[in-house]
Amino acid sequence: MGEEISGTHFRHEEFQRFRMGLHTETELVSEWYASNHFSNQGFVAGLELEMCLVDASGYPSPSNEALIKAMNSPYVVPELSQFNVEFNVEPGSPKGDGIQALSTRLKETWEECRAAAKGLGLSVLSIGILPTLRDDHLVLENMSRQNRYHALNEQVMRLRRGRPVRLDICGAEHLVSEHLDVMLEAGATSLQLHLQVPQERSSDAYNLAMLLSAPMVALAANSPMLFGKRLWQETRVPLFEQAVAMDGPMNRVTFGTGYAPKDLTLLFRENENLFPVLLPLKCEQETEKLPHLRLHNGTIWRWNRPILGFDSAGQPHLRIEHRVMAAGPTVIDMTSQIAFFYGLMLDQLANDLPAIEDQLPFISTWNNFYDAARLGLKANISWLDGKRWPMSKLILEVLLPSAQRGLVELGVESKSIDTWLQVITDRVATGKTGAQWQTEFFNRNCGDSAALVREYRSRQDSGEPVHQWSY
Repeated sequence: MGEEISGTHFRHEEFQRFRMGLHTETELVSEWYASNHFSNQGFVAGLELEMCLVDASGYPSPSNEALIKAMNSPYVVPELSQFNVEFNVEPGSPKGDGIQALSTRLKETWEECRAAAKGLGLSVLSIGILPTLRDDHLVLENMSRQNRYHALNEQVMRLRRGRPVRLDICGAEHLVSEHLDVMLEAGATSLQLHLQVPQERSSDAYNLAMLLSAPMVALAANSPMLFGKRLWQETRVPLFEQAVAMDGPMNRVTFGTGYAPKDLTLLFRENENLFPVLLPLKCEQETEKLPHLRLHNGTIWRWNRPILGFDSAGQPHLRIEHRVMAAGPTVIDMTSQIAFFYGLMLDQLANDLPAIEDQLPFISTWNNFYDAARLGLKANISWLDGKRWPMSKLILEVLLPSAQRGLVELGVESKSIDTWLQVITDRVATGKTGAQWQTEFFNRNCGDSAALVREYRSRQDSGEPVHQWSY
C-alpha cells in the first residue's frame, strides 16, 4: 500500500487476473511454511508513527506535500489525508541498545520534521485523534494526491454500493455522522510496532500480541474524543473500524476471527477467502516475491496483522504488526510503551508456557480488547489465570515484572529499563494517560478544543511524559 500506482479505475478482467495471482501465492506460502522455508533467525523490531500537521491555532493543515518536499527524506511519507504524514524507522534487533536506537532514530526524524514544519508556519503533532478535527476537514479535497488513496476510496465505496459510511459511536456521549468517502479513516493516527519472529514461534507470537492488545490499548489511550464529543478512551478503535466498513463476511478492520493456528500463513488463506480484492494492480514482480498476496494483505487492517517480508539475502520472514496503540504523547512515553511491549513479548516467548488458546477463550481476549478501548485503565479484564483483574493492578503486579524480565533477557542496560518501566508505573499509578489528560483539560476549559491542542503541543514539545503534565 505504500507504493504509488498509475490509475484508479479497474476492469473485471483485472480483478480476475489478480485473484489468480493471489491464489498462486497463497498456495506458495503454505508450501514454504510446510518446508520450514521462512527465517528462523532472531527477533527484529521496527516501528511506524502517524503524525498530524496543525497550524498555529491548532487546526489541521492540509500541507503534507510541502512538508515532505522540505524534508526530502525516505523516512517521511504521505498518509491518506493531506494533514497527516507517516514516520518510518529503520528496523533492527531489540537486543542491547536496540530499543534505544529505535527511539533515537524516531526522535531525530521528529526533530527534523518539526524544524521543517516550523519553516512553513506549522507544527507536527503526535496524537491519536486531533481534537480540532471537524466533519468538514474530512473531505476528498483534503485527500493526499497519490492515486493509491483515490483508488482505495473508489473501491471501498463500490463495495458499499454507494451507501454512505455511517459512524455511530456510543461512549460518554453519542456521535453519529455520515460520509460518502473513506476520509473518516484519516482521523485516526497510531504508533505501529513490528516484530519479526522465527517461523517456529510465529503463531505463539501472534496470539501473544492479541492477548497483550488489551493492556497496550488501555495504557496508550490517547483518543478520547471526536468532533467535540467525548466517546471511548481510545475512540480510534471504533472510528477506524467503521470508517472502511463495507459489505462482506468480515470487517476489513478487525480483531480477527480467532487465535492463529499453528501455521500462521493460514491467515493469508483467510485473507483470500473472506476479503474481496480492492486494488487489482498488475504486479510485475515474480511470484516468489508475493506481490499480490502482500498488496492484498495491505488492504486488510487487523489490529494485529501478519506481515510477509524478505531479508537482505532474499529469505522470506514472518513478522507481527501490532497496531493498537495511539500516536503520542511524547517520545519518552512511546519509547516506554515500545520497551514494555517488546519486553513482554520476549519474556513470554522465552518460557515454555501452556498455549494461550488453552488458557483463555478467544471471546475473552476479544472482549478484553474492546473493554480496554472503551474504559482504558479503568477496565476489568479476564486473564490467563482464570481471574478477572482490574487493568491497573494487572499491569503493576503481573505485566511489569514480566516486561522487566524480558528486557533483562534482551541485554538492555538496567538504567534504561528502570527509566522506561518507571514511566509505565507512574502512568498507571496516577491513571494519567493521554486520553485522561485530554478529557480533564477539555472539561476544565469549557470544551475548547483549540486551546486543548495548543496546550498539548506545548506539553509535547517539553518532552515530559504525560503523567507529569499539569492542567
